[in-house]
Amino acid sequence: MSLMERITVSPLQCGGRPCIRKMRIRVSDVLELLGQGVSEGEILTDFPDLEREDIKALMLFRALSLS
Repeated sequence: MSLMERITVSPLQCGGRPCIRKMRIRVSDVLELLGQGVSEGEILTDFPDLEREDIKALMLFRALSLS
């Protein structure tokens, strides 16, 4: 699975906002945590279904959406 395939969008899930691997974990929520200074390790502990590659994917997704 490529990094960008980890980001999914479905109009029937989370109001159509980007999520991680079809889970109800929104990209924006994880980005907000990172912006508040929560470490990647803490996020992975708090969300055991997430993987390091998911965090890389959402950061890439954010970077691409800004360009």
